Amino acid sequence: MLVTFANGVIKTYDCTPLISEEAFSALTNDAVFRSVRADTNGYGIVWNEKIDLAESELWINGEETEQGATSDTDEPRP
Repeated sequence: MLVTFANGVIKTYDCTPLISEEAFSALTNDAVFRSVRADTNGYGIVWNEKIDLAESELWINGEETEQGATSDTDEPRP
């Protein structure tokens, strides 16, 4: 998943390890996976009322891409 933060940093986040966890197993369904959206307040991403990820998870475990090479000290927000 490609995530663009408000500070311009773009990171790639690999959701593959999540799928082995029961809480995220619905993400194997392509329609569910593609329904992802930013949280209303920008504090993460959500698929539905039961499946979400915090912005800190995306920031810490995402890998910065060449496209988004900016300072890591900026405030992370998806």
